[in-house]
Formats: sequence, structure tokens, C-alpha cells
Amino acid sequence: MSTTATQQPSAQEVQKHRRLLGQSDLLITSIGFGAWAIGGGQWEFSWGPQDDQESIAAIRRAVSLGVNWIDTAAVYGLGHSETVVGRALREIPASERPYVFTKCSIVWDDKRVLSHNLTAQSIHAECEQSLRRLGVGAIDLYQIHWAGWRGRPESASPGSVEEAIGALADLQRAGKIRHIGVSNFNAGQLERAAKLATIASLQPPYSMLRRDIEAEVLPWCQAHNVGVIVYSPMLSGLLTGSMTRERAASLPADDWRRRNPEFQEPKLSRNLALIEELRAIGAPHHRSPGEVAIAWTLRLPAVTGAIVGSRSASQIEGVIGAATFRLNEAEIARIERALAKVTAA
Repeated sequence: MSTTATQQPSAQEVQKHRRLLGQSDLLITSIGFGAWAIGGGQWEFSWGPQDDQESIAAIRRAVSLGVNWIDTAAVYGLGHSETVVGRALREIPASERPYVFTKCSIVWDDKRVLSHNLTAQSIHAECEQSLRRLGVGAIDLYQIHWAGWRGRPESASPGSVEEAIGALADLQRAGKIRHIGVSNFNAGQLERAAKLATIASLQPPYSMLRRDIEAEVLPWCQAHNVGVIVYSPMLSGLLTGSMTRERAASLPADDWRRRNPEFQEPKLSRNLALIEELRAIGAPHHRSPGEVAIAWTLRLPAVTGAIVGSRSASQIEGVIGAATFRLNEAEIARIERALAKVTAA
């Protein structure tokens, strides 16, 4: 993430921008701490090697800056991200403890091979393991990671969305989770889930370069009071302002972004040009390109918050301004023109 020096808002200012997440009682800051990358290396969707002490320092710095929620998943680092989050939580005073969100449905075997499972038996077992790793009595928001995985139909996985939602409802009644969420669901899947339980939130991918949810998903969520916490608002670090052609070419061998076409030519050159436009928009406000990219996702009332991944204290310091920065109409229009050029190219 970008380490560009920006004007940091105070923790009190960050807290002033909290919003209620859907029909839950979770009053969340407009950005949350994303814990995908701190899962470390040597798994299929790794971001490369990561120092655990830096991860803990990053979480503690985010909380000190006012961020009041952490988003992780069991599969991040095959349990390692949750373990690191749990270690960080133990170092944070109870009065400052952030909400903890995590996810289920992606599991792994002894050979570290990933698979997808929506059965109640699997989800109950996953929840118990997550509670142990996180060291909490209840998970504030427990999310089904995927309805259908790797582009396959739902029927390719054991269980079903209906069975999975039923399992989460059971866990909620047992007091092991406080609220039910889903991730990567389309409008039809959301409709089915909402018939069985109160769905607090959806977690979809959303950024300037990935806008699919604008057509149907965001309107559905707004109409049904389902909160939205978007992931990859900076497109997995591409739009931070610190990504260069050289850095993209030298990503670690086990960094999944090496396989992402957005980090490769011909798209990379177009994306780097877009970053310079974001830099120009942010400069008068002392905001980095990454902060502009995050603020762009927060421009829509349907979006409750954005998940911002950070691997060090300096990285969260470089993007915390997005928690309070908002683009004006002229700046949004300027970004749309720049995006039109990218699309045309």
C-alpha cells in the first residue's frame, strides 16, 4: 500500500463517520482493516511473505487511528490470519476492541488443497475453529464466503445456500455469532438467503475497475436494507499510488496478483495512467491515489464501508484519510471521464 504522506484525521474524526451496517447494531467506521494479506505466504491466494509482528503493529495502529472493525476469513493463510488477529486482539484493551468479521465455506485438507463446502456440519466445525483462533466468545459478523466457487455452479459444492444460512441461524441462536453476512452473492442468491434469516451485510468486490455490482446488487441491497462492505477498493493494491511497472514485475512468486491481468500488459499501462489522474485529484486535498480510490467507492449511499488491507502501520497511515475524505461532484465526473478513456483503450 502507499506510504505517501497525507494529512491524517484524528481518531475522533474517523469515528464521526460511522454508519449502521444494514439491520444490525454494528456502527462501523467507513473503512475497516482487511486481513487477507496478513495470512502470509505459501497458500493458493497468498500475497507473499509477511511478518506477523508487522501485522499486529498494523492492526494496533489502525485501532489507534479510530478504525473499529477487522475483516478476515478462515482461509486467509489457512487459519493464520485469524490467529494473528487473535494475537492482536489480546494486546488491545477491551474498551478499544474492534468488531471482528470473518468468513466460512472455503476449507482445506492436510495437503493445503482448498475446497468449498456449504453443509451445516462443515460450517459448525469452521465456526468453532475460528472462535478458537480469534480467541473471542462470539463473532460479530459471520459471512458465507462464496455461494458458488471458482466460477462453478452452486451444485458443484456439498450443501447449499439454504443449508448454510440455516447453519448460521443456528449459530446465531446459540450466541456464537452475532450477525449473519454473505460475500460474493448475486441479487438472486441474496433474495434466497434473506427469506431464511436477517442478512446484515454483503461483501462484494468493488473498485473503479470492477463495477459489476452497480447494476443489480447495490440497488437490491439498498432496497432491502442490507449493508455493503466492499473489498479490494484499491483493486488489490493496484490503485494505491505505490504500484509501478517494476514492482508489478517483481511481485513474489507466491503472490496471487502475478496471475491478475490488471497487473500485466496491456492493462497495466492504462491502469498506471489512471493512477496519475487519481494522484492529481488527491493532491490539492493532501490525499493519496489510494485514498481517492477508496473515497470513490464510498460515494454511493448503498456502500456502508470499505475494507482496506494493510500489512504495516505505515500502510494504514497512508490510507486512513479515506475514512473522512469525500469527493465532490466535479471530481467524481473527472474520474468518470478518466475511466471512460481506460474503457475505450
